[in-house]
Amino acid sequence: MKKIIIINGPNLNLLGKREPTIYGSNSFEDFFKELKSKHSNIELEYYQSNVEGELINKLHEVGFDYDGVILNAAAYTHTSVGIGDAVKAIETPVVEVHISNIHAREEFRHVSYIAPNAKGVLFGFGLQGYELALQSFL
Repeated sequence: MKKIIIINGPNLNLLGKREPTIYGSNSFEDFFKELKSKHSNIELEYYQSNVEGELINKLHEVGFDYDGVILNAAAYTHTSVGIGDAVKAIETPVVEVHISNIHAREEFRHVSYIAPNAKGVLFGFGLQGYELALQSFL
């Protein structure tokens, strides 16, 4: 059985409440329940933190034993060399996901410290981006 984890970064715990015109009105927890039931043949886990070091620790923890990481580092994507280095340091492939189209937003969001070390990048497809990333590991 494949073992995949979704790791979400800062402020994504507010999905469904935060800027619904950009991020939608569904909570991630509700979306994750649907995703898990749809893919019951996969060991699918979810982790969220607003703290950069905790995200790095989680990548280190899962980065040698899991079959895939779906990572939405949110704002840390554009600021954290440390998270980019953690993705580079682990063996587990990582797909970077963003709910919004980061290239239709502020210019600083056009830069990713994760993308150069990721298996792929998906953005602008809403929560469906997580499903597309999951498909890339199957």
